[in-house]
Order: sequence, then structure tokens, then C-alpha cells
Amino acid sequence: MNKLELISALKTEANISKAEAAQVVQMFFDSMTDTMAHGERVEIRGLCSFFVKEYKSYTGRNPKTGDRVTIKPKKLPFFKSGKELKERVDY
Repeated sequence: MNKLELISALKTEANISKAEAAQVVQMFFDSMTDTMAHGERVEIRGLCSFFVKEYKSYTGRNPKTGDRVTIKPKKLPFFKSGKELKERVDY
């Protein structure tokens, strides 16, 4: 399911206009993104959680040349499925 399909499903299920459904979906995604940008965790009970993992600087290698390269510290978003989602998918 992509974003447009999610908007369409919300429109049908909630009996609202496509524009209203798109606004709700966008507000939801913006809220999640803003929360994670501030380093906080987003948890949707029974479904999943999103969190930011921080990585320290380390030395890597350029695969093309083999030269050593210093990788800067970084933060990456992660997804972890909830127990109920795991059980529902693995029925």
C-alpha cells in the first residue's frame, strides 16, 4: 500500500473527501517526522514503533579504491514491528 492508496482507503472508510483524507494522512506523517527529528520515539501500540539510532564515527573503506575513509557520525530512522503485527502477518 502506498500513500495514495492509504488516502483512498481513509476516504472510503471515514466517508470524507479525498482532500480531507490527504490532509489527515499528511498531518499524521508530518507529526511522526517532527517527533523523530527531535530524537523522540513514535509508538503505535500493537502495530509498530519508530525510533532514531545514533551511530558514532568509524573508519570504513571505499569499495572502489580500497582507501580508508572516515565515516561521520549519523542518525538513522528505524522501524520495529509490534507483537500483534508479527502475529497477524505470520498467521
